[in-house]
Amino acid sequence: MGYKEKWFFNTYEKAIDPDLPICDAHHHLWDFRGRGPVGWQDRYLLEDILEDTNTGHNIQSTVFIECMAMLRSDGPKEMRSVGETEFVNGIAAQSASGLYSKSKIAAAIVGFADLSLGESVRPVLEAHIIAGGSRFKGVRVAAGWDASPEIANSHRNPKQNLYLSTEFRRGFAQLAPLNLSFDAWLYHPQLEDITDLARTFSETDIVMNHCGGPIGVGPYKTNRKEAIEEWRSGLRKLATCPNVKMKLGGLLMDRNGFNWQSADHAPSSLQLLEATKDYYESVIELFGTNRCMFESNFPVDKVGCSYSVLWNSFKRLTKNYSASEKADLFHDVATRFYKI
Repeated sequence: MGYKEKWFFNTYEKAIDPDLPICDAHHHLWDFRGRGPVGWQDRYLLEDILEDTNTGHNIQSTVFIECMAMLRSDGPKEMRSVGETEFVNGIAAQSASGLYSKSKIAAAIVGFADLSLGESVRPVLEAHIIAGGSRFKGVRVAAGWDASPEIANSHRNPKQNLYLSTEFRRGFAQLAPLNLSFDAWLYHPQLEDITDLARTFSETDIVMNHCGGPIGVGPYKTNRKEAIEEWRSGLRKLATCPNVKMKLGGLLMDRNGFNWQSADHAPSSLQLLEATKDYYESVIELFGTNRCMFESNFPVDKVGCSYSVLWNSFKRLTKNYSASEKADLFHDVATRFYKI
C-alpha cells in the first residue's frame, strides 16, 4: 500500500444512505503520464474512477468536464480539443455496456471550444457534437485570473476579463442555437463578469463551477473575512440570474486554502463538513436546492479527501433536508441541466 492509499485508509468510512441516487456533476478523465500538476493523480481513466465510485454510494451517472486530455496532436489548432470529446465518448461507451459497473460514467460530456474565435467557433462546436453524439452537452471555458503572482490562473491561462470581451461573446452566442450549455469557472473577485454574461445571454443555460471560486490563499488568506464577504456579495448578484445553476464542490484544491494534504491523514467526513459547510449553506440559501448540484471534482479534489468521505460530508450537510431537496441536490438538478 502506497503513501496516498495509507493516507486515505486511515479515514475509511462506510457510505451513509447508500441507496440515495447520485449524479456526480463534475469530474475529469486523463492520462498525463507524469505531466500533471504536483500532487495530482497522473492517470485517471475508467478503471480509476470506478475504483472511487464503487465505494458504497449509489452513483448512477457522471458528467465529464474538459481538462485538456487527449487533445489531437495535429490538424487545425482550434479543432484539437475535439480529440478530448472523442476520447471521453469512447470511455462512456465502455461504461454504457454495463460490463464494468452500474454507473454510467461520462453520461454527459462538456468539452472545450475557444469561444474567442467568435462566429468562427461554430464548426468546432459542430465537430464536438458529432464526436460526442447525444452525450455532448456543452462547453467550458475557464477564465480564472488574478493579479497576484501567488494565485495560479486557470489551466488555459486566460486573459483578464475574458467573459467580457466582444469576440468571446460572439462565440458564446453560438451555444444556445445549438442547444448547448455553458460551464463557467473563474475566481470570486470576477463574479461580476459571469453575472454580466448571464444577464446578456439570458437564453443560455449556465452552471457556475466550484461554488463560485472562493480563493483562500495569497492576499485572500491574509484578508479572509473580507474575501468571504466579497464572494457572498458576488453570489447574491449572480443568484438574480434565473438561467444560472451552481455546483457545490471543488473546495479542496490548493487555491481554496484548506491544505488538507499537509495533514498526517485525510479528513473524516465530519472534519470536512465542519470546514466547508458555511460555503455550501451560503450557496444553497441564495440559489435554493432546485438550482444546485453536488460535484466531486475528482481527481483534482482527491488531494484533499477520498471519494466516499466527500459524498458522506455532503450527506451529513443535508441530513435534515426533505427527500425532494436531497433528490434535487444529489441527482435531479444535474440530470435535468445536462439532459441525461
